[in-house]
Amino acid sequence: MYVLRIVLCCCVLFAVKAQAAPAQRIIALSPHLVEQLYSIGVGDKIVGTTDHADYPDAAKNIPRVGNYNQLQVEKILALKPDLILAWTDGNPPADLNKLRQFGLHVVDSNPLQLTDIAKELRVLGLHTGAVDAAEQQALLMEQGLAELRQLYRSKTKVIVFYELWQQPLSTVAQNAWPQQQLELCGATNPFATAVGDYPQVNLEHVVASQPQLIIQPMSVNEPRALLDWSRWPAIPAVKYQQFSQPDSDLVHRTTSRMLQGVRQLCADIDKTRQFFAKKS
Repeated sequence: MYVLRIVLCCCVLFAVKAQAAPAQRIIALSPHLVEQLYSIGVGDKIVGTTDHADYPDAAKNIPRVGNYNQLQVEKILALKPDLILAWTDGNPPADLNKLRQFGLHVVDSNPLQLTDIAKELRVLGLHTGAVDAAEQQALLMEQGLAELRQLYRSKTKVIVFYELWQQPLSTVAQNAWPQQQLELCGATNPFATAVGDYPQVNLEHVVASQPQLIIQPMSVNEPRALLDWSRWPAIPAVKYQQFSQPDSDLVHRTTSRMLQGVRQLCADIDKTRQFFAKKS
């Protein structure tokens, strides 16, 4: 019995060590996960990813194994990954279930708050062995957010309209990432309590809200059409040409680079704040 207990303990210890071994062949099923892995120095371990994973440049050469609508399960199996990082809200649940049924190690990513970015970095560090690099990035994220919160928490609110999309006209609300950023920067969103995180809005309601700043996120890699606001000169933002066009790849992706985008967004909002303060 004593010998059997020793054997069992050794088996358990071996299992824990095997599970804790750093992943060497990773499939990252979202652009933000690819970015995070590169940021902690393990991007070279990625053997497959999904469409739109384009940062850094090296990510463009990673084999594609699917997109938002469908994953190529057979191709994923052929790559023999020892870790699959899945995006809970961005990958087909049925396909993820198939991968689990094949016995693959699938870890879910579902950051909901700005502070979750740092938490996820630490999780990725544990799974890849890049604990120190992940901790360094996580601390920079936490410290940066804390500094912005302290800097703008007491400043005069700026009324903004966030033009997420021009047709149909859509904005942000509730728990959307940009909404959290607006709150951090000391901005007021008249549609913050609308139904859903990314609601469609009536143009007349936007005009009535009299925004002082109109924010139009733009992607360098995927340019989009913008609404021509010159037809509504009664809007303060239009009258005084107060527009901000942040890089959507920075402010919309849940990566450590988001801090760079939020800093710029806050700076743009603060310029508008100072502009109207001088006018008053």
